[in-house]
Amino acid sequence: MVTTKKISVSDKIKENAGDVYNKILKSQKPTMSTPVRSLSNVKYHARKGYFEMLGKFKKRTLTVSTVKNFAQTLKMMALSKELIDADNMATKREAYYISKNWGKAGFSEQVESDSIMDDVEAMFGVNREQLKFVPEEKGGDIAGKLIVIDTDSKGKRLRIDCTKFGSGAYSIPTDVENLKFRSKAKFILAIETAGMFQRLVKYDYWDKKNCILISMGGVPTRACRRFIRRLSDSLKIPVYAFVDGDPYGYFNIYRTLKVGSGNAAHLNQYFCVPKVSFLGVTPQDVVDYKLPTHPLKEVDIKRAKDALKNDPFVRHHKPWQSAINQMLKMGVRVEQQAFAKHGLDFVVNNYLPAKLKNPSKFLP
Repeated sequence: MVTTKKISVSDKIKENAGDVYNKILKSQKPTMSTPVRSLSNVKYHARKGYFEMLGKFKKRTLTVSTVKNFAQTLKMMALSKELIDADNMATKREAYYISKNWGKAGFSEQVESDSIMDDVEAMFGVNREQLKFVPEEKGGDIAGKLIVIDTDSKGKRLRIDCTKFGSGAYSIPTDVENLKFRSKAKFILAIETAGMFQRLVKYDYWDKKNCILISMGGVPTRACRRFIRRLSDSLKIPVYAFVDGDPYGYFNIYRTLKVGSGNAAHLNQYFCVPKVSFLGVTPQDVVDYKLPTHPLKEVDIKRAKDALKNDPFVRHHKPWQSAINQMLKMGVRVEQQAFAKHGLDFVVNNYLPAKLKNPSKFLP
């Protein structure tokens, strides 16, 4: 039987750089290929439940016009290998400042270094955590019926009870791969806004309904998405999303959580949560609950129309097409906090109980 040796990320970097070096020695023009990171290069795989990458690649050849970008890519690869070999790490911001030592290959703005980092990630088919680059952003907050089993820097096992944080919450760490979970919760509720999360914590919703509350804090970070995915796989309980009723909430937050994004399609199978379903807020909720609204902005209308035309997930699901068309016809968007019109406890005592009676009617 033939066994295939798994190549480490460090070795992949060394092999790639070696190929560039050898071509230069042979007076050949070295090239680098990275997948095109956009919705135009993905398809929605309904059975697997996430966006898969198609075969489009962008190829860079070393020329006078590409020399700086080429050098920056190689320097970022070298930095990653150095961090891996030393079992160290650097934040994305630190990586940007380290580049100030690279002479003319240094970055002017962090957005430039982030883009190169994403290219290197896609080139090797790994996540940036494996490259030893970690994000600055917070992962998200947890409250409710969940025990997280972690270890400290000395290897000591820690048992973290997410019901014991009082009015606060457990913060998701940037690296969640080695966490283990214990829970008898009935479902997971992923919430867009920190304000709504705090409202539900204030009313002990997690205790009353035996559930786990997760504050995504807007577009969920990769650590947050990976945490929810691992919870979903481990606990095998329903996951519901509760976000604002606008195109940003529907596509940038919910769609990204469920099936991933075009920009990170090479990693969607690890960072999306295919089993999540959309609890609300829906355009029909605006009608049923007579909610106060705001007019759709031009950017909202454009985002919604683009989704109808170009988003593989939306094009696959007719219920989402109907919901978006209803929203466009109404011409309004709605925030989670709009339920406060009917009282601060309305979400806990009326909206969520009514919704959870019919999860089969949730948007896919």
